[in-house]
Amino acid sequence: MDTKDLKKIITEEFKQVIDKIKRDMISKTCIGLTLEGNEHGPKELIKGAEEAGRDNPMLEVVLIGSQNYGSQLSFYKTGESLKECHKEMELLLDEGEIDGAVTLHYDFPIGVTTVGRAITPGRGREIYISSTTGTSAINRVEAMILNVIYGVAIAKSHGIEKPTVGVLNIEGGRVVEKAINDLNRAGYPIQSGISLRSDGGMVLRGNDLLAGGVEVVVCDSLTGNILVKIFSAFHTGGDYEGVGYGYGPATGKEYKRKVAIISRASGAPVVKGAILDMFRCLRGDYVKKVEEELLKAEKAGLREIIGRYTTKLAEKKVEPVKLVVKPIPVDEEIPGIDVLMIDDAVDILLNEGVYAEACMGCTGPAVRVSKEDKEKALRLLKEKGMI
Repeated sequence: MDTKDLKKIITEEFKQVIDKIKRDMISKTCIGLTLEGNEHGPKELIKGAEEAGRDNPMLEVVLIGSQNYGSQLSFYKTGESLKECHKEMELLLDEGEIDGAVTLHYDFPIGVTTVGRAITPGRGREIYISSTTGTSAINRVEAMILNVIYGVAIAKSHGIEKPTVGVLNIEGGRVVEKAINDLNRAGYPIQSGISLRSDGGMVLRGNDLLAGGVEVVVCDSLTGNILVKIFSAFHTGGDYEGVGYGYGPATGKEYKRKVAIISRASGAPVVKGAILDMFRCLRGDYVKKVEEELLKAEKAGLREIIGRYTTKLAEKKVEPVKLVVKPIPVDEEIPGIDVLMIDDAVDILLNEGVYAEACMGCTGPAVRVSKEDKEKALRLLKEKGMI
């Protein structure tokens, strides 16, 4: 390649970068906010949305709900249920009418989880908790290994090029530490954080969480969910989440819907934080970052390392699925099933001709069935001792 051709290529690349910067400067990012289901009422959510819009002129927030209570924000009218809000939200996302969404009590398929940004009550530092709802995998250790990748990706979408990573001292933490070391040796670089306790290491104690000693805290999603609730409602007595950014955007292999989560207890400050956090994630192209980090980790043998360190699930206690059940819309949840038994529960129902799907909601694992099949499904699962 001669100098002339090289100069032409560099000029074209530079032009594309400048064009992208210009587009980002003139185009607003549109984020939808669902209004139903919050324990503090729609007006509390709207207050957070309006404050987010005032703080960021490049942000447009649109409301999705049964009424807008006189707000000047753009508004998509739905019925009064959260399910109807979610249907409209999904339609707007899929058709590209909005760039992302913030909602609550939303079910993700198994394999999809969220990474939340929180403010530590000890020293006011920001950390990324990976993960906070949904689940990366059924197996706890596999999920936590994947949460390393997702936490790094979200931190990078916020401009942190080499985020430090620590693993919470919970069941499976030491195994995940070994997996991180293997990934490092295999060519996927992970910046190990160090506990502030005298024995150091990347396994974190509660003291490290309060101090915010690392940027990415890896844990299972139910533990992460509790941590966000404690950090956000630490000074309010628990019924009002007043500090932080919610539970973060959904991440997962090939998962494209750009949805971030708040909770039913989230107040206006957290709603505002969640919307602004989603704005930063979208501008940082977080979905692309997730895919890039996964690809690099997989090239370093991620799947082999996961297989090396995950224990086999308990032997199946039900017959393999024999019937082919036609998929139908599922809009009812059956909670209360242990995560290690969720696949067995689905197989039980499929064997009886009841179409079912496994999911992970904000309150834990659940089976989703149609409204018409719910009563039968409950009876079958009770008979098998699943609930």
